[in-house]
Amino acid sequence: MARKLPSKIASQLYAAAELIAERGLEATRMDDISEATGIPKATLYYHLEGKNAVLEFLLADLLDLIGGAVAVAASGGGTASERLRAAISAQISVMLEHPHLCQALVGDLGRATRLPDLALALEAAFLSPIQHLLEQGVSDGSLRPVDDPATAASSIFGAVTMTGLSVTASGHRVRAASDAASLSEWVYRLLAEGVVTNPGVDAGSIASRHLGSTSPDPGTAAPPP
Repeated sequence: MARKLPSKIASQLYAAAELIAERGLEATRMDDISEATGIPKATLYYHLEGKNAVLEFLLADLLDLIGGAVAVAASGGGTASERLRAAISAQISVMLEHPHLCQALVGDLGRATRLPDLALALEAAFLSPIQHLLEQGVSDGSLRPVDDPATAASSIFGAVTMTGLSVTASGHRVRAASDAASLSEWVYRLLAEGVVTNPGVDAGSIASRHLGSTSPDPGTAAPPP
């Protein structure tokens, strides 16, 4: 993106998310975006190089929102394990509050992953804070050590992101607060406990050793139906 968007144009551009979510970026023209957002096409081209730049703006905005929420959760009180749970909940909450942005991402996931600034934005928004939490958890005893915290953080992001995307892409009515709470708890429990019945003797123990303590916190919610 060559120019920083004025706040008014940026706020109008959010209307393009629903359009891209419905049609996909390939079938969306700049004329369509101009009509949906009320921004003259000449103004769009002055600030943005084309529809790829529109998608890049929308995804960067989503990552900014996620990054802000995750940063608050990661820097809060409690053990690293508790803050990891809060960070997972923060990301899912943002995603459920912005379903059209997520649906636009689902429709053009391959294109989105090739956007040049996405990797840096993702690193700042989620991967770096989560990696630090994993390392802090070893120090405070609430998380067990992993061989590669960076890869572990990427794996956690993948699990959280695909959970949020699958819900928003389903088109079902979402209750952001309650659904985020149950989904994030389910993801955290899965990451911490694994899926096997006897984690002491096989691969499930690896997942448990690598992320959380062997016993879940009391009062945790059951997985969503």
